[in-house]
Amino acid sequence: MEKSKKERIKRVVLIGAESTGKTELSSFLAKQYNTLTVPEYAREYILNLNRKYTYQDVEHIARKQLELEDIYSAKANRILFYDTYLIITKIWFQMVFNKIPDWIEKHIKNSNIDLFLLCNNDLPWIPDPVRENGGEMRGKLYEMYKAELMKYGFKFEIVRGVGEERYKQANKVINDFLKSN
Repeated sequence: MEKSKKERIKRVVLIGAESTGKTELSSFLAKQYNTLTVPEYAREYILNLNRKYTYQDVEHIARKQLELEDIYSAKANRILFYDTYLIITKIWFQMVFNKIPDWIEKHIKNSNIDLFLLCNNDLPWIPDPVRENGGEMRGKLYEMYKAELMKYGFKFEIVRGVGEERYKQANKVINDFLKSN
């Protein structure tokens, strides 16, 4: 019974550069559809480190994120939203360490994500203790995420707008997606 429930769940990832509203938007959508969002583990982990993160830390974050995905997918209703995904972690590895664990590439290729919402950079960047990529880097990351989605052939929609406009657009995308699936 549990296995068939998991198979029915649609999986929607919010992806984008830092400070593009992924957390707020995924929480909003989960509330709209009476379901859950897989939280971003990296923020919590990095905030509690008393040193600079390492390659091993980022790999731990990636594995823990997958554990959270399993936990939340077992409890979700019809659709599950993700506040982050391994594509973001892959780019993080690439940018900071210039190497990526092989298992991440394999996991992404075998992904069962139904839709990605690529968050445009039209929201202002707000610095905080764990954000590293403001300024021009946001645009570069946006293009890198878009290229990854295209490389893997994933279905994605770009979400734009500020405030209520962004929420309405994302909600419409999800409504249309659910009607067609």
